[in-house]
Amino acid sequence: MIVQTASHVIRARAASLCLVDDSGQLVFEVVQGEKAEELKKITVPVGHGIVGLVAQTGEPMAISDADSDPRHASDVARRVGYVPRSIVAVPLVYEDRIVGVLELLDKQDGGSFGPADIEALGLFANQAAIAIQQSRAHTSLALMLMDAIWSLGELSAERRLRLADGARAFATDVENGTYGRALPLARLVQEIAHSGPRQATACRAMLEAFANYVRHRPAAPPALAEIRLRES
Repeated sequence: MIVQTASHVIRARAASLCLVDDSGQLVFEVVQGEKAEELKKITVPVGHGIVGLVAQTGEPMAISDADSDPRHASDVARRVGYVPRSIVAVPLVYEDRIVGVLELLDKQDGGSFGPADIEALGLFANQAAIAIQQSRAHTSLALMLMDAIWSLGELSAERRLRLADGARAFATDVENGTYGRALPLARLVQEIAHSGPRQATACRAMLEAFANYVRHRPAAPPALAEIRLRES
């Protein structure tokens, strides 16, 4: 949604969002526009091309004649079968760490991307970085909970499934800022904790994971509707 809205507001023909993986490669997670499916199959090393340079330096970039600019990854363009004329890219930064790059290609009016476009795209990049990190934190919380739950080997399969369902629901509620399904889960955890010392230890680990996540989870990003952008 963020990529699509940014592309619409800034009037670009194509857009992509790529994330830095553990091996230092940029993986195209979201691609819109011509040759989107082909681009999703490609990874780009950090430092290669415009997106790679932005990921490496943390500085936004805009070029107006990509075909003649040596910084442009022409090998990727040829492989995909789409050679852009103009490019703008900004980093996704979260807690001083570059997690990816948001990129737009070719203005619909044929012009070049300018400082106003870089500023506007940066607002969307901030939204994307926060959303991505919240999603990753939510996944980490769910994995911690599942690990604790499945360590309770003496529990019946039915009870473990009930606990897993409750944990997933609670993790989602925490992510959304609501706690409507917390009480049934708390009752189930209490019931299991009284079953024995090992069960109590595992349940304590789950509760500590909940508490730690709630204390340190990032603030929810403002809704896209709240962003005031000057379309230019």
